[in-house]
Amino acid sequence: MKRVYIVTTLTCVIMLAAFIGCLRLLNLSGGKENLKVGFIYDNDESTPYTYNFSLAKDALEKKYGENIEILTCSNVLDDEMEEPLRDLASKGCDIIFFNGYSELVMKLAPEYPKTQFCQTSYMDMNGITVPENYHTFKGEAYQGRYVSGIASGMKIKQMISEGIITEDQALVGFVAAFPTSEVISGYTAFLLGIRSVIPNATMRVCYTYIWSSYALEKSAAQRLIDDGCVIISQHTDTIGPAIACEEASQSKEVYFVGFNQSMSEVAPAASLVTSRVCWEPYVTAAVEAVRMDKKIESAVSGKINGSDVSAGFDKGWVEMVDLNQQVAAPGTEDAMNEAIAKFKKGKVDFVFKGNYTGVNPDNPSDTFDLSKGYIENEKTSYPLFNYVLSEIITVVE
Repeated sequence: MKRVYIVTTLTCVIMLAAFIGCLRLLNLSGGKENLKVGFIYDNDESTPYTYNFSLAKDALEKKYGENIEILTCSNVLDDEMEEPLRDLASKGCDIIFFNGYSELVMKLAPEYPKTQFCQTSYMDMNGITVPENYHTFKGEAYQGRYVSGIASGMKIKQMISEGIITEDQALVGFVAAFPTSEVISGYTAFLLGIRSVIPNATMRVCYTYIWSSYALEKSAAQRLIDDGCVIISQHTDTIGPAIACEEASQSKEVYFVGFNQSMSEVAPAASLVTSRVCWEPYVTAAVEAVRMDKKIESAVSGKINGSDVSAGFDKGWVEMVDLNQQVAAPGTEDAMNEAIAKFKKGKVDFVFKGNYTGVNPDNPSDTFDLSKGYIENEKTSYPLFNYVLSEIITVVE
C-alpha cells in the first residue's frame, strides 16, 4: 500500500512539474525571459515632464521584477543624443524609449536592427517612411486640457457668482515654452474647455522660449497674475508657475492647473486640478511585444497609423488627477466626468469647434475657420492645430 502512495505522489509531482514547465514554455514562447530596456530623458525626474514619463519605467519594474534590467540616461539634450543612444544599443538593450525631440533617433535606428526604438512623437508622422525598428507614440493631451478647462470654468463661474470677479474679468493665463503646434493645441483646448462654461473667458499667453527654466516660468506666471489672470496653467517643465500661484494666493484668489505632474504638494492652496499623459499603457505593451517577439503596433491598444500610435481617455493614455475638492466649485467633478465619458465613447469633434478664426503665427495669411470644426490627432500622434484664436487669445511679449 505504501508503494502505491509513493508512486502516486511521485506521479503527481512529475505531472505538476511538467504542467508548470509547459506553462513557462507557453509564456515565454517566441520571447525572452530576461529583458534589457533603456530610457533616455531630456531632463531629470525633478521636472514634471520627465517625472511623469519615468512612471512608465516604474511600471515595468513592478511588472517584470528581476527579469528586467533598466538603463537610464538623464539630462540628454537633443543634439547630444547620439552618444547615449549608441551606448545603450551597444549594451544590448532590446528596446529604448526617448522623451526628447531629436531626429537622430530615427536616423541611427537602422544601425541597430536588433533594438526597437520608441520615441515620443515630435512632428507629423503621417505618410513618413521610417525604419522598421523605429516607432512613435503620444497621448492625446488636448483631451485632458479641455477637461481641466471645464474645471477652471466652473471655478471662474463660482468666483463671478460670489462677486469675487466680474464677468469681464474672466481672464486666464498660460505659461508656454514655444509657439509650436503641440503647445498651441494644448492651450487652445484648455481655453475652449473654459469657454464651454464661461463663454466670454479670454486668455493671455506668455512664452519663455525654453522648455525648462524655473526663473523664467515663475516670472511669466507672476506677470500674468499681475495682469489679472485668475487661473494659470502651463506647458513648460518646472514648478515655477505653481509656486507663483501659491505665493500670490496668500493675498488674492488665483488658481493653478497642472500638466503632467500634480502640484498639490508644492501649491496646496492654489492647485485646482491636473491632467497628465499616461505613458505606461504604451511602454508596458511595447516591452511585452518585444518580449514575445511581436510587432509593437500589433500589441498596443490605440489609434494606429503605421508605426505611430496615439490614444486618449478611451485607452487610459490620458487621465485627470488630484482635483482639489477644497477649492473646486460644486458640480466640477460631474462636469468633468460628463466630458470624459464623451471622449471614452470616441466623441472628439466638440473640442476644436466654434465661431472662431485661427491665425498661423508663422504665416498670418494662413487662417482656419473653426466653425467647421477640427479633429486633433486624426492621423498622427503629434498635435497639429497651429492656429492662434487671436480674438480671444493675446500673446504678451
